[in-house]
Amino acid sequence: MADETLVKRPSALLGLTEPLRAAADLASLLPGSLWLSSAPRGDGHRVLVLPGFTGSDRSTAALRAFLRRQGFDARGWGLGTNLGGPEQRGDLDDLLRRMVAASEEPISLVGWSLGGVLARNLARRQPQAIRSLVTLGSPIAGSPTRTRAWRLYRQIHRGQDAELTARFADGARREPPENVPSTAIWSRSDGIVPWRISCEPPGPRRENLEVLSSHLGLAINAAVLYAVADRLSQPREGWRPFEAPWWLWPVLRPAKV
Repeated sequence: MADETLVKRPSALLGLTEPLRAAADLASLLPGSLWLSSAPRGDGHRVLVLPGFTGSDRSTAALRAFLRRQGFDARGWGLGTNLGGPEQRGDLDDLLRRMVAASEEPISLVGWSLGGVLARNLARRQPQAIRSLVTLGSPIAGSPTRTRAWRLYRQIHRGQDAELTARFADGARREPPENVPSTAIWSRSDGIVPWRISCEPPGPRRENLEVLSSHLGLAINAAVLYAVADRLSQPREGWRPFEAPWWLWPVLRPAKV
């Protein structure tokens, strides 16, 4: 877990330019169409995609549509707006059990920002139900108080500060199950979540991928979409670390932390 005394919140400039940079991430889909056409294809297994804080399934629609085109059975969570309340834990547990029962095999999880925190904790509670885990700019290795979304989070959950902080900090201190391959995708130019608390700890089936992206654009960035498809396409047995094609090196590559 990152030393919080050394982790600074993203600069105000990065935060203010998030919408503009997210528009550039969206624009990357056009020139990135060649990358995406060569992205690995899936085997039809089910993928649950969790939105970020204050986001709903609409915010992950482009990512899920791309994954479906690549042969994955990508689904939204169907739980409305993600506010990170404690009541959503039980809803997620029930949803996972229903999805695994329907597909009759483990499913993969993709979580954006706060959705990645929820996905990681879900994998910890039900590891036998999870095939693989991918987080996008998620504060999985430190306190959510270091993010620029914390003030809004506190306002929504007024009066629960101590409980919420303890719950997220405890989750960040515990590592995911070793038998669940886990990939953290993050950006040093993230204007919402410090990249230092978005990293997976070292492990035999854990990895970190650094991408050139805004936080708000992580689910619509062409390089990120390619990486997610590649990671989800890994076989249930014989998982291998990500190897970026040469044409992605300027914007996406494995990172050591």
